[in-house]
Amino acid sequence: MTEQSRARLFLEFSRPFTLVAPALGFVSGAATAYGATPRETWHAGLLLFPIVGATMAAVLNAGNNALNQIYDLEIDSVNKPKRPLPSGRLSRRDAWVFTWVTYAIALVLAWIVAPGGRHECFWLVAAAVVCTYIYSVPPLRTKRRGVWANVTIAIPRGVLLKVAGWTSIKTMYGPEPWYIGAIFGLFLLGASTTKDFADMEGDARGGCRTLPIIHGVTRAAWMISPSFVLPFLMISAGAFAHVLTGNFYLLQALAALMTIYGAYVCYLMLRRPEDLAVEENHVSWAHMYRMMFVAQIGFALAYLL
Repeated sequence: MTEQSRARLFLEFSRPFTLVAPALGFVSGAATAYGATPRETWHAGLLLFPIVGATMAAVLNAGNNALNQIYDLEIDSVNKPKRPLPSGRLSRRDAWVFTWVTYAIALVLAWIVAPGGRHECFWLVAAAVVCTYIYSVPPLRTKRRGVWANVTIAIPRGVLLKVAGWTSIKTMYGPEPWYIGAIFGLFLLGASTTKDFADMEGDARGGCRTLPIIHGVTRAAWMISPSFVLPFLMISAGAFAHVLTGNFYLLQALAALMTIYGAYVCYLMLRRPEDLAVEENHVSWAHMYRMMFVAQIGFALAYLL
């Protein structure tokens, strides 16, 4: 295998389409911190830490994806047999090397993100690493434990990611970054289940007790529906309560847009919930990613304008 082919294989293993969302989430967190009261004075140096942090978020997600695939090998042999590990194109040894290298790089980059000498980003990322570890690795392996799988996805990818982005500009001490993080965390607490419906056969073989397996497709769809609406009502409430200090009218518009969008996704899920387990990637899964992108960009604009 040529070095170029090997690089392409590792890129495929990292699942590159999933790396944009965490990078954008970090940059959005930095943008909200820049525009939050009191607004930072602009200078070119403000770009350094968000750029490093966005790279860190993407690399960390690649490591998380790799770790998850190592421990999901039996499951992926059923659900995703063409992936590098179950197809035999990538060895377990190479998978482990890639995992440890990406985690190490992410932690080094997180340490570099230290405005004013504060290493708050590093400690948030270290906590996120712990969450990704206990999600995938036995004996805890929360992926097998129903709603705890959702919790250990929502905390690092929702709450901690947004606050880490904030710390590339301002300190994390204060309610605003955590309130924003809670919005995204509550969204992912339910929305992350959209990927589990089509994976039920492989998850069941691997002993993973996801919400669709425990409660059935229809009930699980109803259970996660509030996460597509309620978190975005928090945007409006936060603006009225002056917890969120971005542009009031843009925040209200974002709240309305995301609530309507979330209600539409709920309609798609609940009108024929049985399709969630039949279609390889139900449209609600794609909408979950799009909602994350819209919300991240919307928050950035509401604080920058």
